[in-house]
Amino acid sequence: MTEQIRIIDAKDHVNEEVRIGVWLTDKRSSGKIAFLQLRDGSAFFQGVVLKNKVSEEVFQAAKDLRQETSMWLTGEIHEDTRSHFGYEIEVHDIEVLGTADDYPITPKEHGIEFLLDHRHLWLRSKRQFAIQQIRNEMIRATYEFFNQEGFIKMDAPILTGSAPEGTTELFETEYFDRPAFLSQSGQLYAEAGAMAYGKVFTFGPVFRAEKSKTRRHLTEFWMIEPEMAFTHQEESLQVQERYIAFLVQNVIDHCAYDLKLLDRDIDVLKKYTKLPYPRIRYDKAIEMLQKADFDVKWGDDFGSPEETYLSDQFEQPVFVLNYPKAIKPFYMLPEEGRDDTYVCADLLAPEGYGEIIGGSEREVDYDKLKAAIEAKGLDLAEYEWYLDLRKYGSVPHAGFGLGLERAITWICHLDHLRETIPFPRMLNRIKP
Repeated sequence: MTEQIRIIDAKDHVNEEVRIGVWLTDKRSSGKIAFLQLRDGSAFFQGVVLKNKVSEEVFQAAKDLRQETSMWLTGEIHEDTRSHFGYEIEVHDIEVLGTADDYPITPKEHGIEFLLDHRHLWLRSKRQFAIQQIRNEMIRATYEFFNQEGFIKMDAPILTGSAPEGTTELFETEYFDRPAFLSQSGQLYAEAGAMAYGKVFTFGPVFRAEKSKTRRHLTEFWMIEPEMAFTHQEESLQVQERYIAFLVQNVIDHCAYDLKLLDRDIDVLKKYTKLPYPRIRYDKAIEMLQKADFDVKWGDDFGSPEETYLSDQFEQPVFVLNYPKAIKPFYMLPEEGRDDTYVCADLLAPEGYGEIIGGSEREVDYDKLKAAIEAKGLDLAEYEWYLDLRKYGSVPHAGFGLGLERAITWICHLDHLRETIPFPRMLNRIKP
């Protein structure tokens, strides 16, 4: 009986007859041969139909196939050194399962808005396939890294009653006649977990009530947020750079085919696995930008042009340390000897992709944290549980958050952040 395989397993069946369920992505044919571009969800490769080796009905069926027709193919696997994949199938028989007429995403170029409106079909393309494979590997590697570092996974609530980052970017909803918000971070809950288990991380969806029109912003994305008890900022920075280097190395090791599909230069990625990453203070960053004629002053937050310039001065991700208090959240630890900065850091990715990690050491003193909450005009009652963490055995602790989609965008060297989302919510499809 002919063995049923997936395309990705072709290397193990060279010169064997196999059966594969596939979809047609493209084709070309002449009088004596038809070339079928095929996918099955595991990889892409070529099917070759030779007129003098199949029945007239099979060859005609091959010529009549339309893009995205589904079928069973029976044929023999051969090596194909000219292709990215390295193998092809010489087709002996075709059994059409589902026809496809007027498939909207053709091999020609389409605009990003058109593709987002057809996201459910765009996922089938080579580019999207490669991005999702790399996304999957980064998620797998994330669990491996934090498990081997001694962290445990916690799940933070998606509906919350308080705002870690401030109230201006919250999606508000109603929770049994009370106001509630879609979470913009799992961090505060991770701090509670760290006080119980030492080292924890959360990994889940978070939301921002801002238009996701640009390559830098999304209304919904996935965040990895580790929190570590008995830890100061420098130790946290070392975890952060090890984590990023681990992600990049695992993509290099396990996604070479996908990186080829995206034309991503692996030699460039290898530079990002070298540690330690450079560190500069915010103060120094302002000096660098002013010398380069940027219109910035101390106290300004950085936008995309500023972050791009700073990262371009280094060949690796770079930490920018100790930002002004006015542009960072209330829970951070003030820098000793300064009354205007926090002990915090943003990690800027190379190649113009901006901040991929934000982190800090946390305020551990009850009275100071309470004063900081009040100074921000937040409802103290909503943070009583968070203040409790400072009443009962408070310890130095630090943590950070990595936005998965922006990290994928950088590693894959994509032009548009929204390419990384498997399924945008219906609201995200409404053009801002």
